[in-house]
Parts: sequence; C-alpha cells; structure tokens
Amino acid sequence: MRNPLRYRVWYTTRQRIVTTVVVAALVTGAGWYGIDRVTTPEDRSCVPGVERPSGSDECVGVSGSGYDFGMKNLTEVAAAIGQENGTLKAGEYATVALLLPLTSTDKSMGRKMQRELQGAFAEQYRANHLSNSQVPKIRLVLANTGKNNVFWEPTVDRLKTMTDAPDQLRAVSGVATSSSEVKLAVQALTKARIAVVGTTITADDIANGPGGDPFPGLARVSPTNRDEARALAQFGKVEADKALLVQDTRTGDHYTDTLKAAFTALVKGTKYEAQLFTSPPDATDEGTTSNTFKQITHLICDTDAETVFFAGRHTQLRQFINELGRRGCQNRAFTVLTGDEGSYLGGDEKLDRSALTRKVTVRYASLAHPDAWVARKGAPVPATGGSAQDFRAFQELLAQVAKKPVGPIGPTGRATLTDGQVIIAYDAMATAVHGIRQATPDGRRLPTKTDVGSQWPQVKSSLKVAGASGWICLDNHGNPYNKAVPVVELTDKGVQRFVEIAWPEGHAPDRRCLPPSGR
Repeated sequence: MRNPLRYRVWYTTRQRIVTTVVVAALVTGAGWYGIDRVTTPEDRSCVPGVERPSGSDECVGVSGSGYDFGMKNLTEVAAAIGQENGTLKAGEYATVALLLPLTSTDKSMGRKMQRELQGAFAEQYRANHLSNSQVPKIRLVLANTGKNNVFWEPTVDRLKTMTDAPDQLRAVSGVATSSSEVKLAVQALTKARIAVVGTTITADDIANGPGGDPFPGLARVSPTNRDEARALAQFGKVEADKALLVQDTRTGDHYTDTLKAAFTALVKGTKYEAQLFTSPPDATDEGTTSNTFKQITHLICDTDAETVFFAGRHTQLRQFINELGRRGCQNRAFTVLTGDEGSYLGGDEKLDRSALTRKVTVRYASLAHPDAWVARKGAPVPATGGSAQDFRAFQELLAQVAKKPVGPIGPTGRATLTDGQVIIAYDAMATAVHGIRQATPDGRRLPTKTDVGSQWPQVKSSLKVAGASGWICLDNHGNPYNKAVPVVELTDKGVQRFVEIAWPEGHAPDRRCLPPSGR
C-alpha cells in the first residue's frame, strides 16, 4: 500500500535535503540543551549572601539588606532593619548577627522569630540614635540556620568570614534554642573568638562555669534551667513528698536534659518515681505522646501528689495539660510547674483552655513579663534587681520604633510582650552593644574581635546592663547572677498573668550586684 506521508516527505531531492537538515537541527538542539542542563549549575541563590542548600527550598545564609527569607511575618521588621543599615557608612559600624532558625514552619517558633527581631532592632535603633553618639554604630544582620537549625554549619562558616572589613562582625546574638545544633554553633563561633550573647538559651550545658569554659566569649541574659528551678522552688515552697516529675526520655535536647536534672533535685524525697514519655525527634511534631499522657494522668490520680514538675518542650506540655484536664479525679487540684517553654502556651491554638477551669493551675518560670516591674496594690516593685524606670524606657523606645518613619515592625502591643521574647531579645542585644562599646579603646572607632568576649566578667555592679527584664550582672563565666525570674500563670482566657518575681538565691540581689566567689 502506498504511504502518503513517505511520498510527501521524500518525494523530491530538495524535500529530502530540507527534511534531513530540520531533523539534524532538532536532534543537535536537544543534545546541546541536555549538555547545558548537565554542565550549567542550577542557580540556587535567593539574595546576595543567601542561597538554597542542595535538597532544600529554604533560603539559608546571612543578610542585612531587609530580606525576610520568604517569611511574611518577618517582612516589616526585616525592612526596618534594612532601612537602618542603609543609613550607615562602612568604617563607622560594628556588625551584630542574629543567629536564628528564621524559616521555621512551627507557628509558635515563627512568633518567636518575629519577636526576637523586634527586640534586637529596638536596641539597634537606640544604640545608633539615642546614646549620645557613642561609637561604634551598630549594623544588624539576620543569619538563618533553617528549620530546626539544620543548616547551622554553612551559616556559621559565613559569619566567620565577616570579621574583617566591610562587615566587622563583633558579636552574635539570637542563639535562642537549647538544642544540639545550637550548642555546636556556639562552640564553632567561640572557638573562632567571636563573642556570643544568647537570648533564650537556658540549658545548663550550653554555658561556662567553675568547671571550665568550653565556650570562651559566651554571655547569656537568661537564667539557667537550674536557676529557674531554684526560683520556682523558692516561690512555691513545694513539699517534695507531694510532688512528682513527668519527664521526656529523649536525650540530646539540652533544654529538656538540664531541666530534668534541676527538677529531679527539687523532688528529692518524693514517694513517686518519675512518669516517662518520649517525644518525637522533632519536638514540634504531635507524635503519639497524647496517648502516653492519657495513661500518665490515670496514674497521677492514684497518687496524693499536688504538684507536677514537667520537663519537656511546649508541644508535649500542651498535650499533657489537655489530658490532665480530662483526668478522672476531677475533684483533685493540681499545679503544673515548668520552665520557660510555658511561655508558648498563650498563643497555642491547640491548647484546651477549659482544662484550666478544672482545678489545673499552670505556672512557669518566664524570662520576662511586662508586669514584672509595675507596682501593684500590695506588691511594690522590688528595690533592686531591676526597675520600673528601665522598663518604661524600653516601652517608650518600642512605641517609637513600631511606627513610621522608623517602623512599622509588626505587632508590639502589651499582649505581644507577655511571653517575654521581645524583652529578652532587647536585653541580649543591649548586652552585645555594651560589650562592643566597652571594648572599643579611646581614640578608636572599633574594638578588636577578641576583646568583646573578654568584657563579660566586668558586666556587674556599676557596669551592669540595666535591662528591661531586670539587672544583668554577669559572673566570671558570662552567666547572669541571681537574675529576676517572673513566675507567670496561664489563665483559661489564654492570658499570661504575672504572679510574682522569684529569685534563684531566694531574695533580690543587693545594690552592688556582685556575684559571690565560687561561681
């Protein structure tokens, strides 16, 4: 049978030549396209200094241009930081980096990231515009380590290259989660002699101490878990034989591990063994721990315990409270005491707030609270350890930077401050600025890289940082001495209600705020 297609294509010599040329061109083009795809690397850059690591869609790296790392909740405050940085001239500033998991997808962590940036920016603006022209000026950059800090290493490597001109990196702040990745990041930075100021790291083993200084140049503005636990015990006057511990068995989480150790010491003498659960590798995952907590609440009802110390992260804490609200022994009252992870509960939409109407009281050691330094009827502000004046100065500054022409920077109302994150980030940045300027020699505009971290042993007494969260008086190892610990209670309306300031030493520091020997 005659093939009409073949007849049309190959009918004449001219047509055969044309067809051959077209087919050859198509084959050659496809080949070159394939070669180009193989030999030309994919462009994975996001903005200068930031790129997507292989196998990830997260933008990781360092930027001070106003880039928000693709996170809408950071857009306004990142733009304000970029605008302020744009007013600075090379040679007149020192750079401070905020090392944070900015692209975390967990809602609670997302709020934390926004508030960390807001607090740090408020101090950057104060340092540059409201400090009598002290030098150097401060440039702020954002250093994203990715969700769960997975990409801490390339980000830290980038920071280590920024200590010379034009960046003149002199300190890293943020450093806000007590995880293994953060511990490794702090080790790498301090080994490179870059000063670090942690905001909300509370783990006892991401700290220096009398036993040694594995992180030379590290300062912290938050109490350790041990100090938080001591403050809670002083406040609650807990009877050990009426207390029990619920604890996470997963190891490697430095917040949980050191909180377990601190609470174990507090319940020494209890009649009851600890009740155990195991959180998922990513503690923000729901996992199956609610099932375990349902069983644990049955066992708690079989005891005569009144106080439950909870050593775990906020997702599991919320699950435990929800199950405790559904317990069988509704006639019994329980008080749950925990660390500063309790501050996430106020904005946790999955918390069953009705549990708090069923004789369940939840109190936690907060890092800061807007009512801590406000006089109340029958409860005057402590005479030492912090002041109402210092907190008012912070409030006035925040109101200024939150609106145009400086801001906006996102929500900064009182409700935003109750979890303490904005306040403590401001204080950490203030401590970094204090160290940088104290290390700057007379007649010079910049300190050396190594001199900033050596300032921490002198941050005490008249050289203390008058923080919005309270006085920051550091011991010789960079840890806060007898720092104010606001005890906060979560209400069934989701309000984080300030109860009282507690002190690790059982009382406020004296006016000298000098740590004793042996610390």
